[in-house]
This record gives sequence, structure tokens and C-alpha cells, in this order.
Amino acid sequence: MTFSHDTEQALGTLVRLVNTLPGPNSQVDTLETLEELEKFVHEREFSAVGSLSDKDLAEVRDLRPLFSPVFTTGSDADAAAMINAIVARGTTTPRLTNHDGHPWHIHYSRDGASLACRITVECGIALAQVISAGERERLRRCEAPDCDDALIDLSRNRSKRYCDARTCGNRLHVAAYRERRKASGE
Repeated sequence: MTFSHDTEQALGTLVRLVNTLPGPNSQVDTLETLEELEKFVHEREFSAVGSLSDKDLAEVRDLRPLFSPVFTTGSDADAAAMINAIVARGTTTPRLTNHDGHPWHIHYSRDGASLACRITVECGIALAQVISAGERERLRRCEAPDCDDALIDLSRNRSKRYCDARTCGNRLHVAAYRERRKASGE
């Protein structure tokens, strides 16, 4: 299953946003300041974002616990209920646009919408597309024992097990290799 560029972009934004929450092995919140929010906006290539305020920061931070459970829910129905509640918080005004060299794509929020509204609607609709395509299992948490970061598995065979934010997969593969060498007496 291949999603459109804008859906994959929104899903990437969602994963990045959810992963700013402190985790069980790291109590660091990486979205505490306006500077961190500005960096997030720049990294995720949001267009037409004006000056950000403390209100924007608070609103975006408040979205994280709403989206986070979608990555661990056990059923499509539960995920759909969460996503419907999230999208209902925003104001949707679908429109076609082709800004910044990107081909025609759909933005679901109106011009001038707050950053939190844009994230709510764009990421919520992207999640709705994942669920409606029967692909909820692509939404998961990293399988590394010391990490629980959210991830979206966009691989063809649904084989992604580790997040991109850290070196989880590489660390576990190296540890397994060393253990095999040790067991073989090398």
C-alpha cells in the first residue's frame, strides 16, 4: 500500500509530534519551548506559518496525548473513534494546492488556521486514510526493549520493527551479532 506524498508527510509529522512526549526510558519532553516548536515546523516543512506564540505551543503540546493512543489501540473501531474525535476538534475546508514545488495535493484546513488546527486536521485525515485502507497495523511502537517511540511502517512487506528517531534497530542487530559470535567462541 502506497499513500500519497501529502498523507505520508502528515504521518511523518504525526510520528515526530507523538515522539516529542517523554517516554518510559527518557523523561525528556522535546517540545517545551517556542524554539523547539519552530524547529519542528521547519523540519516538517509546514508552509505559510506566521509567528508562533506561547498559545500555539500549548495547543500543539495538547495534541500529543490525543494522537498517541492511536499507535497502541487494539482495533480499527477504537482507532476510528479516536480519529473521529480528533478530527472533530479542527475545522476542515478541503482544497487543492500546489505550493513550494509540490504537485497538486489536498490541504484539509483553511488558510490562516492555527498550527494546532492544521496538525489536527491534516494528521487526523492521514490516520483516517490509513484505517480506511485497512492498514492500522502499520501504526505501531518501536520494538526495542528500551524504546516506545511511535512509528509508521511504510515498507512494502510491513516489516519495520524499529523507530527512525534513534538507533534502536542497529543497536539490537549489533548486540545479536556479538552474542552469536560469543556463543560460537569467536
